[in-house]
Amino acid sequence: MAITHLLEDFSSGVAPEDVMKLMSDVALEDQRLASFEKGYSAGWEDAFSAQEKDQSRVTGNLADSLGDLSFTYHEAMTELMGAVEPVFHSLVRLVLPEIMAQTFGQHIVELLSEMARSQASGPASLIVPTGTGASISSILAQELPMPVKITEDAAIETGRAYLRLGASEREIDSTSLLDSIRDAVDAFKYQTRKELKNG
Repeated sequence: MAITHLLEDFSSGVAPEDVMKLMSDVALEDQRLASFEKGYSAGWEDAFSAQEKDQSRVTGNLADSLGDLSFTYHEAMTELMGAVEPVFHSLVRLVLPEIMAQTFGQHIVELLSEMARSQASGPASLIVPTGTGASISSILAQELPMPVKITEDAAIETGRAYLRLGASEREIDSTSLLDSIRDAVDAFKYQTRKELKNG
């Protein structure tokens, strides 16, 4: 009976399942390429993730800055409207009516001159509010070479006049012009307040 099974075997023989399997060069290159692709994809994913985080941070900062800017703009517009509104009020209620009154006669002269150029002949007449004929008469005498018959009429409102030259007739209505300017200024103030309120 053999006792070899009881003794340790020191031979160089290796069990078949422990044999190192050698790869071919093609298989080794394929594994290297797969590892490279895996690392390359992981790098791109990291880069995209970093870019998204950075873009998110920049977008957040931009939104904050725009919010601050919007707030500053609204503050500035509120301050500006507070400062400009009294100026608009004075301009529309006090200054413009005074300017219109002072230039009313000059406006009549310009309109009569324009009418005279288009109509060569015919008598010129002007109907004005009561109490304004004398001041307008002196302006017309200085500015126009042609005679103009001036008639005062109590039914005509201040700031209005009617011109006739031959068959042509025109109306001057500085009051309506002032009203339209007032309406435009009021509409501007209303719209600006509404925009400031709504943001």
